[in-house]
Amino acid sequence: MERGRLRTAWSAYRLRWKRRELIWRAIRSGRKLSPLADRTAAIRSDDILLFATMRNEARRLPEFMDHYRALGVRHFLIVDNDSSDGSADLLRGQGDVSLWRATGSYRDSRFGMDWLGALLFRHGIGHWCLTVDLDELLVYPGCQTRDLAELTADLVSRRAEAMGALMLDLYPRGPLDRPDATEKAALTEQLPFFDAGPYRCRIQQPKRNRWVQGGPRERAFFADDPRRAPTLNKLPLVRWQRGYVYVNSTHSMLPPRLNDLYDGPGDPRLSGVLLHGKFLPEIVAKSQEELTRRQHFADPDAYADYHRALTDAPVLWHAGSVRYENPAQLQALGLMSAGDFVTANTHNR
Repeated sequence: MERGRLRTAWSAYRLRWKRRELIWRAIRSGRKLSPLADRTAAIRSDDILLFATMRNEARRLPEFMDHYRALGVRHFLIVDNDSSDGSADLLRGQGDVSLWRATGSYRDSRFGMDWLGALLFRHGIGHWCLTVDLDELLVYPGCQTRDLAELTADLVSRRAEAMGALMLDLYPRGPLDRPDATEKAALTEQLPFFDAGPYRCRIQQPKRNRWVQGGPRERAFFADDPRRAPTLNKLPLVRWQRGYVYVNSTHSMLPPRLNDLYDGPGDPRLSGVLLHGKFLPEIVAKSQEELTRRQHFADPDAYADYHRALTDAPVLWHAGSVRYENPAQLQALGLMSAGDFVTANTHNR
């Protein structure tokens, strides 16, 4: 028993130092960010903030910004990693956006988390903060009638520090380079299908981070070794406090208690879904580019076959695919939960 207590104490000590290391790393990385439009002085104490990195996302930006503004995000803090398609120009003049340029390696910045960690440390403390990728659109029970202010008020009332979400891969009926609708259509019209399951969750020590796997990428690309399939659980919405830090993208956090707040599909607590638009047609060119840039995995060689397969624009649709209808459908399928969050129509947005 004494040995067990010593092991637990040593693990907690190491995690505290890991957390401090990551926070200081983020602060140092923040010094390398060049402001292109800094409007953070306008942020109010009760504003809900969104943090993201981007590179060549001009196609996604209009729907992304419209979606999160409709949910109630009041200020966007975005790091542009050397876009060449005009993405920065699209955002620079928007009054609710603060924009920075990062010229360094995305991979060396812990896939952008050092840059965002610096901004969360500077501007996020005390705020509800959404940290998402440009290809992720958050939905949650009742989101068509209840905004983020109501959602976060509910989380505060139950003393929840964060809300988890499943990253749900969307895909077209045919090959990945042929969406089901035109470029101007909504993401869920271009990529209308998803896998309703199976998904599985396990807990990893010592951080207690969850590892949810499954879905079409595992089915199509990692069937021979499911352990290598992408992680699908995230903690995108957090009431940020001093000492918090993301460890692996938004999949896990420190301190470890934050990872206990979401167990993946089937968790009865209030949760959401990130509609994941990875498989728009540009995925074919981006996968070819990734074979050279090697920026999106800690061990790029281990995932070279995955990227090569994507360059062939495979078909992910199969007989078990489900057509997306609305957030209520995802709740009915058990992919997210309302808990006891009231989702009645209390106002129209």
